[in-house]
Amino acid sequence: MTSIEEAKTEETVTCLHLTFYHPGQEEKMMFRCLNFCNREQVRADDTAKFGRDSSVCHYNLMDTRVSRIQFSLQFYRKLNTSECGFEIKNLSKKTKLTVNQTELGHLNKIDLPWKCTICFGDYQILAEIQEGESMDYFETHLHLAEAPILQERCLPSLQPIPETGISPSLFLPQGKSPTEIDENELC
Repeated sequence: MTSIEEAKTEETVTCLHLTFYHPGQEEKMMFRCLNFCNREQVRADDTAKFGRDSSVCHYNLMDTRVSRIQFSLQFYRKLNTSECGFEIKNLSKKTKLTVNQTELGHLNKIDLPWKCTICFGDYQILAEIQEGESMDYFETHLHLAEAPILQERCLPSLQPIPETGISPSLFLPQGKSPTEIDENELC
């Protein structure tokens, strides 16, 4: 047998990708203590805490409007399966946390969807779970967004078509025709 055949099968690791955004991130530099370069290993029995208290939180947000401990993420194995997941708990007494459209008050927790947006104050965090097999630890990989993660949804600007007068189609480039838009559709 060759050494490749004798080698143990490499276990994949669950990775939690977190992309951070705040409108004042360039001026206030609240993410300066986060490691955006490398993946970090976290023991499966540890809780990943986010907030401004560096003695308690591994992931520090340098902003006085952030709670000492804002929220936590706990890795767990789902009952009677080999699947793993995360639960998120709001630890802030003052600020509500939303996961997608679910609002969490102080000490409320829910399962983290495989892809979701976490919001509190002006902070937006896109969370994406990349599944793995390891039960001993998981990894976090932090990213910084240059633009807001959540974009305001808007209706397209609709030009009314006059009953009499000049048709807007006269202003369209040659070969283009007007497109019918359902006014209930969002852009």
